[in-house]
Amino acid sequence: MAQLLLVSNDVAAGAERSLPVLALLPHDIHLVGADTQALTESARADLVVLDGRSDLAGARMMARLFQSSGSTVPLLLVLAESGLAAVAADWGISDMVLDTCGPAEFEARIRLLVTAAANDGLISSGGIVIDDAAYSVMLDGEPLDLTYTEFELLKYLVQHPGRVFSREHLLADVWGYDYYGGTRTVDVHVRRLRAKLGPEHEALIGTVRNVGYRFSPDAGVRR
Repeated sequence: MAQLLLVSNDVAAGAERSLPVLALLPHDIHLVGADTQALTESARADLVVLDGRSDLAGARMMARLFQSSGSTVPLLLVLAESGLAAVAADWGISDMVLDTCGPAEFEARIRLLVTAAANDGLISSGGIVIDDAAYSVMLDGEPLDLTYTEFELLKYLVQHPGRVFSREHLLADVWGYDYYGGTRTVDVHVRRLRAKLGPEHEALIGTVRNVGYRFSPDAGVRR
């Protein structure tokens, strides 16, 4: 059971009515408004759930406030599908989820974020261990020599195992909206990453035809 801090403009409705899916999960939920009080309250939380459905600009401001304060509590942004195009990597969120998702997906995202935070910044999946603080990556105990962008791309994929991301989505979240290059650069970096992972592990980054890429931790060693 995790301690969740729900940050929302809809405080009057209460946590269960503000985001009903949370009431179906086995966690303790504390609801606060989207203001500086949330920073103080987050010190006792395992995860901050940031409600950006009705005020995406306000959610962005809160996310950046958490980021600038040096908070290490993971941030899970909840938003409507219409808000996807606005979210960028510089918001400082740990993950995001659509408000239409079911309790199983919501619970999975909470579990992954809380577990990652408990591992002191270590992200581990498919034999890859990423130390975000040290900007280092180990594959089966051996270090990988990655560029900054390669590191960020691999980290993003590993943090979302099984999810398929389009090239446009990866450009927006890893390179940022101020990058003006084409989607071809994603293919180039994926190819370089696979080369560094080696033939035994290159299948960890899978291609979904006509869609994009995903990290498949159960891809195993190629025989």
